[in-house]
Amino acid sequence: MPDMSASASLAMTHLVPLAKELDEDKVTPGVLGFIVFAVMALAVWALMKSMNRHMGRVDFPEESEEPGAEKAGATAAEKRG
Repeated sequence: MPDMSASASLAMTHLVPLAKELDEDKVTPGVLGFIVFAVMALAVWALMKSMNRHMGRVDFPEESEEPGAEKAGATAAEKRG
């Protein structure tokens, strides 16, 4: 397998002249930036949809509406304890 530092330095020698040709006042994210942003947006959308589905499946116990039921449960727990 070839030496990685040699291939990295070779790549840098070819990329540096390309970078010098760019106008430093007009640097934009380009197509790659748009693709990365679009993928991240789709991932967030999928996560939110999944979270919404999972939160819909959660069953929270509801508190009873009767005021005496709370006291009756407490006295029954005291008798057991």
